[in-house]
Amino acid sequence: GQTVTLTCVPDAGYRVARVTGAKVTGIGNDTYTFVMDNAAVELKVLFLRENNPFLDVNETQFFYDSVLWAMEEGITSGISANAFGPLDHCNRAQVVTFLWRAAGSPAPKNVKNPFTDVAAGSWYTDAVLWAVENGITNGLTATTFGPAAVCNRAQVVTFLHRAEGSPTPTQKENAFTDVQAGSWYEVPVLWALENGITTGATATTFNPAGQCQRAQV
Repeated sequence: GQTVTLTCVPDAGYRVARVTGAKVTGIGNDTYTFVMDNAAVELKVLFLRENNPFLDVNETQFFYDSVLWAMEEGITSGISANAFGPLDHCNRAQVVTFLWRAAGSPAPKNVKNPFTDVAAGSWYTDAVLWAVENGITNGLTATTFGPAAVCNRAQVVTFLHRAEGSPTPTQKENAFTDVQAGSWYEVPVLWALENGITTGATATTFNPAGQCQRAQV
């Protein structure tokens, strides 16, 4: 029944992002209170780096550095002020927008939009037109781009490969049983593997049809 007061002290360069485990009330300056139960109470404090706004991105995860780099470079932001959505699937509009921003958000030379599903003035319109005119991707049809269609692993490595000018990999041996020789994504997969951009799902499979998450992209 007593009110307990505790102050969380982060190390230099860190901040208190969240306190859980009891019905705590923040009273400012990283200080919290809660009413003691008639049982053991365990509180957990989430400390994040000061430059990391995302509660779902922390230093134990493989995508931590990549997400913060992309945020700092203006390539992407979160799905909200404090969430990145690393497990959300990435669609075609998002992937081409990431690439477009990484290239400096250049204005497309061809402003004629052939796609009925790409609205004028949307956040991805210029990115789509730029990606198409630079041969990074095409529409699903002559008049549709499919901005909401989820990208798979084969598509993402192909977009990246084309964005880099479609270089020829020196590695010719394909160890993946699910990457067919001569397929449209075989060379991009070998290039991505050779350059440390991605690895296979296993030693012998790449999983080209696997849906890509925001963290992976």
